[in-house]
Amino acid sequence: MAYLNSEFFARDTLTVARDLIGTVLVVGPCEGRIVETEAYTTDAASHSVTRPKQSVVMQTTFGHVYVYFIYGMYFCLNFTTDRRGAGAVLMRAAEPTRGIEVMKERRGTDDIRKLASGPGRLCDAFGIDLNFNGERIGRRIKVKAIENTPEIAVSKRIGISRDAHLEWRFCEQGNSYVSRSKSKI
Repeated sequence: MAYLNSEFFARDTLTVARDLIGTVLVVGPCEGRIVETEAYTTDAASHSVTRPKQSVVMQTTFGHVYVYFIYGMYFCLNFTTDRRGAGAVLMRAAEPTRGIEVMKERRGTDDIRKLASGPGRLCDAFGIDLNFNGERIGRRIKVKAIENTPEIAVSKRIGISRDAHLEWRFCEQGNSYVSRSKSKI
């Protein structure tokens, strides 16, 4: 499998968010199929609007890593998108495929479904923190392309109050590693 290059991420944010489903996230010895994403652009829930100083990388780059810290306890991994303006895709969940023992140790659980099902868990499992923020995708964090796109479901984003009506959450239909929420997929 080939790795995705910056041109993949230069496209429209919603297109990138959808097209990331099924690709493989690679960080050191750990790999996992991306099974859930959320798109953010210049909508009212986006950091480009709510945290403009913190999210400069989201506003000025594409094909870079944007990591932020939330609730005083979790890191969240995003990939910057859209050469024409602000955009980022939040990695909400991955299905672990390699380095599972490392992920279990980092997460402190043997339950494989709880390793990377949710943005905070995903960062814990893959060892992602603020030290990755601003890096170009392809250095320490890589994404492998796929040949066959899985069936994709679309819904409202999770855990936001602004522009909550936008159906900018994408996931692999029926995948048991998708994060759990009250919103239906």
